Amino acid sequence: MESRFRVLFLIVAIISLPGCAATKNLFGFGQEEAPPPSAEPPGQVVDPQVERREIKEPAIDREDFEVGGYVGVMGIEDFGSNVVYGARLAYHVTEGFFVEGTAGTSEGGLTSFEVLSGGARLITDSQRQLTYFNLNLGYNILPGEAFIGEGRAYNQNLYLIAGLGSTRFAGDDRFTVNFGVGYRFLLTDSVALHLDFRDHLFDIDLLGEEKTAHNLEGHLGFTVFF
Repeated sequence: MESRFRVLFLIVAIISLPGCAATKNLFGFGQEEAPPPSAEPPGQVVDPQVERREIKEPAIDREDFEVGGYVGVMGIEDFGSNVVYGARLAYHVTEGFFVEGTAGTSEGGLTSFEVLSGGARLITDSQRQLTYFNLNLGYNILPGEAFIGEGRAYNQNLYLIAGLGSTRFAGDDRFTVNFGVGYRFLLTDSVALHLDFRDHLFDIDLLGEEKTAHNLEGHLGFTVFF
């Protein structure tokens, strides 16, 4: 009996061995066989042949000098308001600071005393011509861009300016201090519009006592960089 069980056990073992080998991967047992090596080499991921394109770098604008003219209105204290016109030359030392020279002229009218007196003149007609020369230092406090319409941006600057100079008026040369504020709007890289408001201060004593006269000026200007 024992020999029969041994023979039966051997027969079952022999039959079950091929089945285990066939089903070992069916339930996740064993290791998967590696795929056969490919005969073709793998392709390159990045092509080293890069096509170079020519780039033209923009030239840096080195135009530091600015020259132009202006016209506006100047109120000469006690002598009324009249047209003022002149010229300016500026040198931009840095992006913030610039030095400016201006020369302008206007004409004074009759004072209230001359009008009420019925013809008495304090100064002659030729002495009513006012001419000034100033050397100023300016500083751009609010540089930025102005957008007009879609896709159009223009450079602009709000600046403070002050300086010293000389004013020829009423037959005498008068030491002058001037200060003010201006707005620069660049139409192109080389052309700009200016809107300026300034006060010219000098001492005068035509009406009996010496005082400091405030002569306010507002003008619109046009300049070119070079």
